Amino acid sequence: MKAMILAAGLGTRLRPLTLNKPKALVELGGRTLLEITLARLRSFGVSEVIVNVHHFADLMLDYLKANANFAMRIEISREEVLLDTGGGLKKAAWFFLEDGHDEPFFLHNVDIISTVDLARMVAEHRRSAALATLAVQERKSSRQLLFDEEGSFCGRRPGRDGADEIVKSAKELRPLAFAGIHVISPRFLKMMTEEGAFSIIETYLTLAGKGEKIQAFRADQYDWRDLGQPEHLKQAEWDLGEETKPQTDSAR
Repeated sequence: MKAMILAAGLGTRLRPLTLNKPKALVELGGRTLLEITLARLRSFGVSEVIVNVHHFADLMLDYLKANANFAMRIEISREEVLLDTGGGLKKAAWFFLEDGHDEPFFLHNVDIISTVDLARMVAEHRRSAALATLAVQERKSSRQLLFDEEGSFCGRRPGRDGADEIVKSAKELRPLAFAGIHVISPRFLKMMTEEGAFSIIETYLTLAGKGEKIQAFRADQYDWRDLGQPEHLKQAEWDLGEETKPQTDSAR
């Protein structure tokens, strides 16, 4: 399988850690977020990856070269201007269309870690014949996606002051938080009509409104962390240290 890792952002929420490096090279437990994401994808059969870069792009290239691309085929999509998630994927579309196959691929944020079963996610994507499948959870979030009782994407809830944006009617709408992991069919790439910088959620809204199937993958039972802020990173490092500590007799 193939995957794209979204790593071009400025990492403003991670400052000061990103004042001299991209967020993908921030470390957790002695490993960069990029290495952690690559290793996780590789464990689920991904051997070819494209990474978008912008902030300290040359450091990313040097890092990958120094590590022999972690024994994977890794291509770089350099963004002179930030293109957001949708624009970034559209620029990198050639990578997924080059062989003419209809093999689904992962789109994965670099600043999250999880135990989401990616193999099961792909299997459900294939079974449902969805255009895209999004890992979602029932948890608090400033922005929520809205799904019907069958898990089909119907709209979004932008925040406290914004009104729900509904593109598909449903008897009941369930707000769920997006986990930053997608499985996408390559035919989706030819349906992206937006230009320049845009969020992939905008494309999902447009296509869902036209009857295309954007499906939820419920990931409530899996651990998930957003590492986009220094305090989140510190908490993850602390938890990681606790998990690896040897247990004393009294703790057993």
